[in-house]
Amino acid sequence: MASSSSSSWTAKQNKLFENALVMYDKDTPDRWQNMARAIGGKTVEEVKQHYEMLVEDLKHIESGQVPLPNYRKAGASNKGYNFSDEEQRVEVSKALSR
Repeated sequence: MASSSSSSWTAKQNKLFENALVMYDKDTPDRWQNMARAIGGKTVEEVKQHYEMLVEDLKHIESGQVPLPNYRKAGASNKGYNFSDEEQRVEVSKALSR
């Protein structure tokens, strides 16, 4: 992965990036320009690069190459219920496909 001098993204920029992904889907004309404008402080190339890194991360997660933390289900007792790795992957995939 190549990094640029301004490759560091703040939490706010990441949130703006996520929102821009929802607003500007793959069929949106000038998608990358619109996303860069919505995020602010990032070039079109940086936005594209950030997206490509996200896609690569997702591929690794979905292929099981990245261990996911053991989340407890909401409302579970202190002993908790831990999702299996497969259940976590399914939940991540569902969230990403929305």
